[in-house]
Amino acid sequence: MALQARALVTSKWLAEAVLARGKMRILDTSWFLPKLRRNARSEFKKRHIPGASFFDIDQCCDKTSPLDHMLPSEEIFADYVGNLGIERDTHVVVYDASKFGAFSAPRVWWMFRVFGHSAVSLLTGGLGNWEQEGRPVSDQCVRPTPSEFKASLNRSWIKSYEDMLNNLDTKRFQVVDARPAGRFRGLDPEPRDNTEPGHIPGSINMPFHSFLSPSGHFLPKEQLQVLFAQAGVDLGRPICVSCGSAVTACIVALAAHECGHPGVSVYDGGWSEWYTRAVPEHVISEGRGKHL
Repeated sequence: MALQARALVTSKWLAEAVLARGKMRILDTSWFLPKLRRNARSEFKKRHIPGASFFDIDQCCDKTSPLDHMLPSEEIFADYVGNLGIERDTHVVVYDASKFGAFSAPRVWWMFRVFGHSAVSLLTGGLGNWEQEGRPVSDQCVRPTPSEFKASLNRSWIKSYEDMLNNLDTKRFQVVDARPAGRFRGLDPEPRDNTEPGHIPGSINMPFHSFLSPSGHFLPKEQLQVLFAQAGVDLGRPICVSCGSAVTACIVALAAHECGHPGVSVYDGGWSEWYTRAVPEHVISEGRGKHL
């Protein structure tokens, strides 16, 4: 039976778990949009939670795809994760160093789950909150002993372009877009070149930062439920989440998981793929043509 773990853990919990020396691996999963000109790996080398290893979503991906950090095969994921010293009974704790408290870490949380590893938690508040509480950071890199990891992909949690296209007619699942409102409406530019803003017809906008408190922590379950209800999202029906490249979409997936909806699917190609493949009438925008 697969190990289970709570989705969210606090810095206090993590500090105590480190002292207990259980079978746990901490992963810094930081990733930043290229236009921010931040190098996540370099920042990790200078400052990270002691004992953490770096997880690079641009390396653990399908490198044959023209799209950014698409899910890798089972074999590639298992090899990458095994080289981080992770086995099937390892409790994995992920975090990132974004100013929001969570940005890319929920993507890696979801990656472990979609590949069959339920013993994964996210450090709510991220590295920023860890430091604000006066907890130690390190510039010492740990080289873990490689282990064997077996991955089993849950394909029902992944949506393709064809799935999204068919859903325009079937409406079998709700589509929630995690990008900021300006990009969703087509009024603010996309961070990637040659991509205009806008959204998939019928999708619902729930900007990822709305699920987080000013301190970077995920909001309590009751507040998350209110957010979904106010947006018109029915937590009793299937949900697929999307964003620019399926990173912050996973913040919505984690929030839904906290509300008792663990089977949220992710459109892995995101808006980056939809915009390049969809016919013009399937690109809904209030500012069409203004941003290229």
